[in-house]
Amino acid sequence: MRNWLRHWVEAGGQLGAEAPHAPGPQADHQHPWYLVLWLTGVDYFSTLGYQPGIALLAAGALSPIATAVLVAVTLLCALPVYAQVASRSYAGQGSIAMLENMLPGWSGTLFVLVLLGFAATDFVITMTLSAADAAQHAIENPFLHPLIGDARMAVTLLLLVLLAAVFLRGFSEAIGLATAFTIPYLVLNVIVLVRGLVEIALHPSVLPQWRQALAQRGDWTSIGLAAVLVFPRLALGLSGFETGVAVMPLIRGSGDDEKTAKPLGRIRNTRKLLSAAALIMSVLLLASSFVTAVLIPPSAYREGGKASGRAIAYLAHELLGNAFGSVYDLSTIVILWFAGASAMAGLLHLIPRYLPRLGMAPRWVAFSRPLVLVLLGADIIVTLIFRANVEAQGGAYATGVLVLMLSAAVASTLALWKEGQKGLAALTALVSIVFVYTLVDNVIERPDGIIIASVFIAVILLTGGFSRYLRARELRVDAVKFASREAEALWGQLRGKDVNMVPIRTSSEAACGRKEAEIRATYRTEGPFAFVNITQLDNRSEFASPLCIDVRRYDGNYLVNVTQAIAIANTIAYLSEDIHPKAIFLGLTRKNRASQALRYLLFGEGETGLLVYSILVEYWESTPEDDVRPIIHILSD
Repeated sequence: MRNWLRHWVEAGGQLGAEAPHAPGPQADHQHPWYLVLWLTGVDYFSTLGYQPGIALLAAGALSPIATAVLVAVTLLCALPVYAQVASRSYAGQGSIAMLENMLPGWSGTLFVLVLLGFAATDFVITMTLSAADAAQHAIENPFLHPLIGDARMAVTLLLLVLLAAVFLRGFSEAIGLATAFTIPYLVLNVIVLVRGLVEIALHPSVLPQWRQALAQRGDWTSIGLAAVLVFPRLALGLSGFETGVAVMPLIRGSGDDEKTAKPLGRIRNTRKLLSAAALIMSVLLLASSFVTAVLIPPSAYREGGKASGRAIAYLAHELLGNAFGSVYDLSTIVILWFAGASAMAGLLHLIPRYLPRLGMAPRWVAFSRPLVLVLLGADIIVTLIFRANVEAQGGAYATGVLVLMLSAAVASTLALWKEGQKGLAALTALVSIVFVYTLVDNVIERPDGIIIASVFIAVILLTGGFSRYLRARELRVDAVKFASREAEALWGQLRGKDVNMVPIRTSSEAACGRKEAEIRATYRTEGPFAFVNITQLDNRSEFASPLCIDVRRYDGNYLVNVTQAIAIANTIAYLSEDIHPKAIFLGLTRKNRASQALRYLLFGEGETGLLVYSILVEYWESTPEDDVRPIIHILSD
């Protein structure tokens, strides 16, 4: 049974940083930016399925004005910020990786883990909201309604289970599929919106009704202020930019990209993609908000109404008939489902990139199948909490989107300031203030997002800390390099030789001589000594690291200097298993064991003697075929 389960898990493939062969896309797997645009559009453009309905519910007749504010923020704030992210995150890492690189150590790691909680909120709500809105389109369709009734919850859960099943079998995002889904969907939206504009032109009497409803808000100053105040509730229309930089490795640049450290052609084409996506979406949002606000009565777009969560689909049926409306519904259901697939793929890329590398996840998190099941469980819980209601999930979705955008603005500000571009840094700082206002307003009015994100953050920190504790006795070395060929040759001489391994704090020959005299005075020892001095990395939040080893001879002994270590005890255990000494002499400080254990968990320091012994014993138990065991001597400092 255990072998079958292991085979099933591994058959799904390995993900992220733990994968042994996970390079970025090669040149023959890259595409022109105008094709990759549709892959970004799966996430971004699919929001047309629910954004106009949510805007109507939030702003009513004010919807077009509030949407204009949203478009201004898109073009003047989000687009410039992500243009900066693209120039510094051209491998597709996004704003989270930018902040991680600028905030090293545990402070930066904790900040990244918090952002990871908000990113999980964004992607999970993308899946659940998209599935719920797809279900809403299905149950409101006149041909499907007699078959499925009002079973919105059941249809939503079925779509989520189907999504997970596809990923369990094996799924990869395809440019061709994205193009086939997105372009027809946009064409259908354009047809509906143009038909709506024609309807307004043919029946101009509807405009005074809208203007009258708008006039109830006061003069234009009051209307503008009200639009700014209500804009945060429309902020989910900003989604898609993080996806735009995530797909950068798929974008074909210029022939000179391979000759330079920074692929300027790919960066330039990514900015074209981001600009095109923002302009297309801005035009569609403005047109849809105007047409729906003028043509849809309040009774239809209120929660529970026929247009609730499906404003454009409502007009498609009303203006173009049920046959065309059903085609529109089918296209919307497909692209919303594919948006969920895009979000699932995003999490399958994001989580293994961080948590296993930090030791804050079990090894199975690096495999797709068990992670898909965990994400399906999260989707089901969120769907049940929100009762598959599209409008109820809008605030949570907007919170996740806004936090990621704020992180991008802050990362761009820090990067520009560090590079001396203080004028641009001041502009991105102003953008950060805009996103702070939008986020705070959204959280105050609709705290669901911050609650869900807090749950995700707590789960990540608690399970991550427990996982790091359970994995702390692994060897935690992922590669070895040598300072010189001579050092590599001397290290080869040490392997299998009867040497006495002695970790030492100071690598001077005088200190080594004193330690040798102390040991020989107490123990009967024969053979040379290998004195090992270990220097740790400044950033010890990583779980494993490659070691750099330098070796030299003196007076018949060996002096080994090891740098770039994460944890001292684990490094000693790794070196011991590599050279198989006949004895290891370890120090014992007898300091407070609780504080030592915490220091070991966070910084790789602690009661080295006891830790090395426990790490080696655990390793030996997992490798019973290896019968070479050193004698371990514990010395009191």
